[in-house]
Amino acid sequence: MWSLKEKITDKIWGVDINTLPWWQGSMLSIVRFIHIMMDDFLDGQLNLRAMSLVFTTMLSIVPLIAVSFSVMKAFGVHNQMEPMLLQYLAPLGGQGQEIAQQIMGFVDNTKVGLLSGVGLALLFGIIVRLINKIESAFNYTWRVQQSGSLARRFSNYLSVIMVGPVLVFVAMGVTGTALNTSIAQAIIAVEPFGTLLSLATKLVPYLLIIAAFTFTYLFMPNTKVRFVPALMGGIAAGVLWQTVGWVFATVMSASISTSYTAIYSSFAFLFVFMIWLWWSWLILLVGSSVAFYKQHPEYLHINAHDLALTNRQKEEVALQIMAIIGQRFYANTTPVSVTTLVSSLHLPQQSIEQQLDLLVEHGLLVNIDQDELTYTPARPLEELSLKAVVDTVREPGPSSHIKSTLSANFNAVESALKNVDESLDQVLGSKTVKDMVNELNAGSDKLEGSAVTSIRNVERDK
Repeated sequence: MWSLKEKITDKIWGVDINTLPWWQGSMLSIVRFIHIMMDDFLDGQLNLRAMSLVFTTMLSIVPLIAVSFSVMKAFGVHNQMEPMLLQYLAPLGGQGQEIAQQIMGFVDNTKVGLLSGVGLALLFGIIVRLINKIESAFNYTWRVQQSGSLARRFSNYLSVIMVGPVLVFVAMGVTGTALNTSIAQAIIAVEPFGTLLSLATKLVPYLLIIAAFTFTYLFMPNTKVRFVPALMGGIAAGVLWQTVGWVFATVMSASISTSYTAIYSSFAFLFVFMIWLWWSWLILLVGSSVAFYKQHPEYLHINAHDLALTNRQKEEVALQIMAIIGQRFYANTTPVSVTTLVSSLHLPQQSIEQQLDLLVEHGLLVNIDQDELTYTPARPLEELSLKAVVDTVREPGPSSHIKSTLSANFNAVESALKNVDESLDQVLGSKTVKDMVNELNAGSDKLEGSAVTSIRNVERDK
């Protein structure tokens, strides 16, 4: 008997969205988006990573503000640091002012210019540790298995630490200056432009928050994030931020601070601050998930949380990947990226990357761009046998330390597996990737040439 959850999941994901009318497909996409976001939240990983970031933030907030303060002082906007901190802590009420004063007091006592080389390195090390953990959390939401190159990470970290705060304060300063010009004052005096400009001014804090989230989503994940998905994630996170901040200020802050004050006395502000930090990081990660699903709509066609490819499906995917890359290589066009493979195979990126990693590990493909994740054959196509492609799925990689555990008591099992290998070798041993590409170029409009069909026949005869 199916549980209620399984029945609901089957109703949502058991329908091919491409067979529905556009309006039903759009509605189902929204329902699937909500369902998959709830799964992400209830899975607990976002919550755990947000709590981990709270701990790291408590250790690094003073060094981070101290370095940002020093950079902004060079631009003459350092006096805006405390107002910005107060604005962030506004939902905490009076507790927020106390926390801001304590933090700024620590910052004033941290003289970055007087630190020795070791002290300065330690200061930046703490900050880099925080941003590294943020990147790791983003890589989880974006299903990225590895960190970026050192040069790329350094440039991104430098942008977040130094350029980001400067841009925010410069934007705030430009906005304030523009409103004080004679032209702006003349426009304000004319209705309805005055009302519209006043409304636009009130929207500036919201727009800056959305811009900050969008900036973060564009640069922090170790993958190429398009602007529109990053903006959608920024809008979602910005709206959540303002909503949760309003609820925290009007409802939660008073009750939490009162109860915690009765229990923890002067330490109450610390616990309130940690709760607000947790909400902040959780909102940031939720917005990152929104951006991810916007950029990867294929996750709305397949329930990727329950997706587990069988060995036969992995063999087909590996062959299809080699066919697509081989066709592109044969035509002397640009190398194939993961994004191209996702759009061609209609599979989640994570499933495709797993097969790509195996093909690279076995020396069949080469990753020529770590940032863009583009691939090309490691050897001429006529030297790449289809049996070698299938073996990438069937056998452990060169770096694997797992050895066969079959003993003399299992000779029958070993004999059966040997027969399967011999059958595959007879069918595919003499065929190469170039043969498969030639068949596809000869007129087949699908990746269903004799290579894939042969695999299915062998699997059926096992």
